[in-house]
Amino acid sequence: MGNQMTEMLKGTLEGIVLAILAKQPAYGYEITALLRERGFSDLVEGTVYALLVRVEQRGFVDVEKVPSEKGPPRKVFSINGQGREQLDEFWRTWSFLAERIEQLHEGEK
Repeated sequence: MGNQMTEMLKGTLEGIVLAILAKQPAYGYEITALLRERGFSDLVEGTVYALLVRVEQRGFVDVEKVPSEKGPPRKVFSINGQGREQLDEFWRTWSFLAERIEQLHEGEK
């Protein structure tokens, strides 16, 4: 990813991860894999783990430790009520910004 894409992703990744968790609970590597499948191929796994720590600290997710066949238990994250409120706010903000950016883009043509 280019530098501009990286910077934009930093500002939106929390909302993107919460949107994934709104569909289904998941653990860190699983979230990273889903994002890579959707085209975020250069996303570093550590970035997702750091973000998961932040959203857990901010109270947006619940965490359950689930036994793993390959080592220590996995932390499975699921969005909670506070996280859903944050996700709703993310989508409102995203819609507002996307509309204005599109208007600017349309004005260039």
